[in-house]
Amino acid sequence: MEIQEIENIASQVRRDIVRMVANVSSGHPGGSLGCADFLCTLYFHLLQLDPSHFSMDGKGEDLFFLSNGHITPVFYSVLARRGYFPVNELDTFRRLGSRLQGHPSTDKKLPGVRMASGSLGQGLSVAIGAATAKKLNKDKSLVYTLHGDGELQEGQIWEAAMYAAAKKVDNLIATIDYNGKQIDGNVEDVLSLGSLAQKWIAFGWEVLEMDGHNVKEIIQTLEKAKTMTGKGKPICIIMKTEMGKGIDYMMGTHKWHGSAPNQEQLKIALDQLKETLGDY
Repeated sequence: MEIQEIENIASQVRRDIVRMVANVSSGHPGGSLGCADFLCTLYFHLLQLDPSHFSMDGKGEDLFFLSNGHITPVFYSVLARRGYFPVNELDTFRRLGSRLQGHPSTDKKLPGVRMASGSLGQGLSVAIGAATAKKLNKDKSLVYTLHGDGELQEGQIWEAAMYAAAKKVDNLIATIDYNGKQIDGNVEDVLSLGSLAQKWIAFGWEVLEMDGHNVKEIIQTLEKAKTMTGKGKPICIIMKTEMGKGIDYMMGTHKWHGSAPNQEQLKIALDQLKETLGDY
């Protein structure tokens, strides 16, 4: 898919995000908006998958695990736009009985979702299990994960990181959304991560960095990461993003990590985002 096409999809996904959270006055728009370019590139350009034949085991196809599960608005929008379920189902987001719960859930068997997440810190462990299963089954497809930078304050992440390197889980590519913000403020103020790249290197991982809003750079970095698999080390991509990307009043603050815009704010947001695929 061409870069402009991916950027157009990302713009529509951002419209979906703000409409979803505004319609129920609940959700996490900030990180969702920041990860739209990455997830659109991943699902519409890179991952080898077949949405029409979704299975939990994912045999023979690439797998993605969303560890920072609170950013379901972007995850659900991308899955719907990719064809996993009808786009108009986005209108049920966070409503009673919906398959589109606030955090991903597997109990309602929503296509595209393979783990319940949002209890932060667990996604890397699950992904390591899936990647190990692929190795045992001689399945050459890859496993991808996404994590928040604030999530890296969880100890389980580093236990998993240590394990993946020690056991040479080299069919795994983990991306960190490094926007510097979390629900309580700046990551640096809440609990500094120090030199993040050096931490992952010290834990035995290959490390790449990229601009999470430059689709061309995202493609190049992900493709480079693929060439580094199968060589004895897991790969970590540190992705610099802006929380609330695309909406001027949401950027530069942690306020919109878990706050929904009202209808007036929604209109302002939609005026800044191009409609490209049609609103649901």
